[in-house]
Amino acid sequence: MRILFCNYEYPPLGGGGGVVMAALARELARRHTVTVLTSGALGLPAENTEGGVRVLRVPVFFRKELAVANFASMMAYLPMAGLRGLWLRRSGGFDVINTHFVVPTGPVGHVLSRLYRVPNVLSVHGGDLYDPSKGSSPHRHAWLRMPIRRLLQRADALVGQSRNTLQHVGDIYQVRRETQLIPLGIERPPATTQAARSDFGLPKDAFVMVTVGRVVARKATVQLVRALHASARPNAHLLIVGDGPDAPAVRKAAADAGLAERVHLLGQVSEERKYQALSVADIFVSASQHEGFGLVFLEAMAHGLPIICYDHGGQTDFLADGETGFVAPLNDLDRFTRGIVDLHDRSANRRAMAEENRRRVEGYFIDSCARRYEAEFDTVVRNFAATSRGEH
Repeated sequence: MRILFCNYEYPPLGGGGGVVMAALARELARRHTVTVLTSGALGLPAENTEGGVRVLRVPVFFRKELAVANFASMMAYLPMAGLRGLWLRRSGGFDVINTHFVVPTGPVGHVLSRLYRVPNVLSVHGGDLYDPSKGSSPHRHAWLRMPIRRLLQRADALVGQSRNTLQHVGDIYQVRRETQLIPLGIERPPATTQAARSDFGLPKDAFVMVTVGRVVARKATVQLVRALHASARPNAHLLIVGDGPDAPAVRKAAADAGLAERVHLLGQVSEERKYQALSVADIFVSASQHEGFGLVFLEAMAHGLPIICYDHGGQTDFLADGETGFVAPLNDLDRFTRGIVDLHDRSANRRAMAEENRRRVEGYFIDSCARRYEAEFDTVVRNFAATSRGEH
């Protein structure tokens, strides 16, 4: 097949949604012709080939950070990607378009699918439908819910990565249609990314909690500092992989609690450095207020880390309280802290949960995700062709 992916973010821009789509594109490029239409900024090339995938980046001008998009850059992507899509038509067509994130990418995929007369598979990731930490979240505004509803209804196929995300399609946007649940997948971490704790300024005998993600309001990273303090375990350290606008607040919280020496902010790092950070940790922690799916949890599971998080989001599809770690009620910091204390004090519990997580994650690697997307693309292309011939 000739597959066009549309996504306003693609590594190194953005977070988990772009990362997993890039992995999916590379996996499918082993068997198909794959093009990605995304945004470019901060000196990224306008066109290159990465892992067999042709990546086209349209200029958006206004983006200032790798990790976080702003409203102006997202809006600029719409006309620029549309124009590049028109130009692409000259060099041949596509068999299927896979659009990632209904906001802001949705209109691009919809328009191009009509232009090329091919089916559009719309993949929603959670935060594009519902983000409780943002006043601008689409679910809060009727003027946004209406066009989103139309895009969800008019896509030739609709894919969500978790039950939570698909529930929001019906409950918030009142869209009642056939949907597909395809869990996201991660690339299997390389076995050569072990590191020493001294590489991160950590004592050899430290109890290391690690978190990975953008340091933004939705991640509530300051809560992790509070939980570290409340745990009252002097050898406990918190390793934060990622950067974002809330980083100064995290540093201040650590200083105010007398934990500046035990809270380590690494900033945005390479994939190898991220895996190294996971390899030196004892547990993974996240105070995220909502995850559409939660790729970072899978990465932690692949490294054999018990996980402590909240119960609000798609991660509840594969995490279970008392089995994979502890899944606390949303913002129940006391319960969250008790989980830290339990895993600190009970090494046998940590080992059992580590083994369970390594077992569970085997069903969530990218090859499994790609096979399911491949089957969905094949089905929607055949159905679209039959409808065009008037067979349905």
